[in-house]
Amino acid sequence: MKRIAVYPGTFDPFTAAHTDIVKRALRIFDEIIVAVAPSQKKSPLFSLEERLTMIRKSVESLDGVRTEAFHGLLVEYVKAKQGVAIIRGLRAISDFEYEMQMALMNRRLNHDIETVFLMPSEEYSFLTSTMVKEVSSFGGSVKGLVPEIVEKALQDKFKTIYKNN
Repeated sequence: MKRIAVYPGTFDPFTAAHTDIVKRALRIFDEIIVAVAPSQKKSPLFSLEERLTMIRKSVESLDGVRTEAFHGLLVEYVKAKQGVAIIRGLRAISDFEYEMQMALMNRRLNHDIETVFLMPSEEYSFLTSTMVKEVSSFGGSVKGLVPEIVEKALQDKFKTIYKNN
């Protein structure tokens, strides 16, 4: 039986740190589902469809990875996909408290699904999607911090925004 893990997030946008976590997770699990949430709390820069497209192209060379949108309770989605684990990335101690609370709540909702925390490579330990958007919005280079498709999409998005203002 395949060991399936779900890597959930808004991924607005998908970064090199996210790719790194997917690659690390593939060492442990047979299949990784990158599950993209629409985000009710945040106002994403990219639409759900844009994020799905960018992630699919970013991971297309990796065997055992698929990308889907999901809605509702994460543990219900994981169960429906026959997953055994939720993958979460931890960059710093500041991430830990929130992630621990979510992991404990998910365990309470379904004790059969484990949460596995993975740290990105040291070179990406500072990287956040918010930081990438901020740098890109001011015309700064995010080369090497995001997949090429994301870098181009950010440039195009901010050109359009500035052109219309």
